[in-house]
Amino acid sequence: MRRRVLALAQIAPVLGDLRRNFDIHGHQLAEARAAGADLVIFPELGLTGYQLQDLAPEVAMRRTDARLHALAKQTIGGPSAIVSFVEASDDHRLFAAAAVLEDGEVRHVARKSYLPTYGLFDERRFLAPGDAIRSTRAVLGGPQVTGEVGLGIGICEDFWHPSLPAILAQDGAELLVNVAAGPARGASLDVDQGLGSAASWGMLLRATASLTTSYVAFTNRVGVDESLIFWGGSRVIGPDGVVLCEAPLFEEALLLAEIDLDEVGRARTALPLLRDERLELTRREYGRLIAARAELPEDGAT
Repeated sequence: MRRRVLALAQIAPVLGDLRRNFDIHGHQLAEARAAGADLVIFPELGLTGYQLQDLAPEVAMRRTDARLHALAKQTIGGPSAIVSFVEASDDHRLFAAAAVLEDGEVRHVARKSYLPTYGLFDERRFLAPGDAIRSTRAVLGGPQVTGEVGLGIGICEDFWHPSLPAILAQDGAELLVNVAAGPARGASLDVDQGLGSAASWGMLLRATASLTTSYVAFTNRVGVDESLIFWGGSRVIGPDGVVLCEAPLFEEALLLAEIDLDEVGRARTALPLLRDERLELTRREYGRLIAARAELPEDGAT
């Protein structure tokens, strides 16, 4: 069996207070370890707070930052962790990033590819978009577990562009993780949801799990940044699109879920969507569209 226990840390980070947020992460890691978790997943920009704007350069960290590596040391012996922060690059760009911490090291860093600029969002003013989509392999646990898991990470808005989780799944991801800072927006006609953003995310996440035949773990934050109120509702969804567990709205929580990665193989055998995806056709047609938008000759798209 390839089982893992996930812990989704639905926390309320303090805007701009790195010391407090590192303390919160350390406490949640200890609590998850006591509960027998193999992987703890924190929300988007959990180490810094979300509505940073001009504060972003002040709280940004390189992936070699001593504080990040001190937090990574807490993963020796398990559990592993996915944490999110503002990453400063060598060429002085800033990214919303999520790092995999495992066995005392920073093993992998994913950068947010899609920065929303609609409605109440203005991320592109302060951050640069990532330019690579890669899955990774990780043990996700301490010495008590064996074997690696295909892991793909998206950051909030990334999953609203279906090509990104699709690429991660094609690149070997069995577990798709979305770390989010989703603010409460709108009302829903769905009496079971009540909140428009919760209902929309629910539909999106179930569809993502079903179409990629992957587990999906969604960790959304709670609390308040400036005028933004974050709704939580973190959840884990199986490769058949069924919600396995869900955290409450607007409350801090540590949500535990056991998953069996062998279920991914069974789902992909029964419903071979990834196998039958025609990547060469997709590439060709995207090339045609890119050329048309840039008014290039048609043969530049083939």
